[in-house]
Amino acid sequence: MTKSMTAFARVQKNLAEGDLIWELRSVNNRFLELYLKMPEDFRANEVRFREILQKRLKRGKIECFLRFNANVQQAETININQQQAKSLVKACHEINNLLHQPSEVDPIEVLQWPGVVQESKIEMKPVLEAAEASLEKALDELLANREREGERMRDLIIQRCDAIQQIVDQTRDKMPEIQARYHQRLRDRLDELKVEINNDRLEQELVHLAQKMDVDEELDRLDSHLKEMKDILNRDDAVGRRLDFLMQELNREANTLGSKAADISSTNASVELKVLIEQMREQIQNIE
Repeated sequence: MTKSMTAFARVQKNLAEGDLIWELRSVNNRFLELYLKMPEDFRANEVRFREILQKRLKRGKIECFLRFNANVQQAETININQQQAKSLVKACHEINNLLHQPSEVDPIEVLQWPGVVQESKIEMKPVLEAAEASLEKALDELLANREREGERMRDLIIQRCDAIQQIVDQTRDKMPEIQARYHQRLRDRLDELKVEINNDRLEQELVHLAQKMDVDEELDRLDSHLKEMKDILNRDDAVGRRLDFLMQELNREANTLGSKAADISSTNASVELKVLIEQMREQIQNIE
């Protein structure tokens, strides 16, 4: 199935610990290029995240953004180091006993002492497991979007292949008429000049001109390339590079057809072919 390299996906997972959000953006690229941005607490799993992405993607520049919004209730929980606090209060009382003007122990100052208040730590194991599962789900969505866009592009390419095939068939049908008309023009021109000609030599020249004008080989190669394109578009693997190579081959045949043109219709056919080929090439740049 033809897949586009351009797509977007967003998945959010709500946990007791907080909200996980994956955003994946994919654009065209010659190779697979991964860019991951995530909170530091998730860096330990970056290699695993990359393995998941590399297993399911072949080409494209993939930007992956992971956000984690911790649960507000957990963030507001204050954990007090009881032993540290007791030791600090005891030390304050001992100092008060040594002073002439003792003061009361201020609980706010006790809380501000280093080590008394401990940050509430989130158990990361279930969060990391959920992050992996959410990444798989985001990839499902990304690939589905890639396939939908790829199908649309495949239809556009096939339409242009059919248009090229029509031009090839019309050119093949017209070639005998074009050659006959060209030969007749040449004979009429010689008659106007009223010069004595060697018929055998004239026939040799006409045969030589017919060979130079012969485009059957180019038209046959165009037929072959178009058939191969349609076969490739029906494959399940990554086909973008093969299609890009065929664009070069199609363009080469269109140029040769133009160089052999002996009639305005042949020239126009070559120009129309190159326009259609360029339109296909632009689409193919985004195919995986």
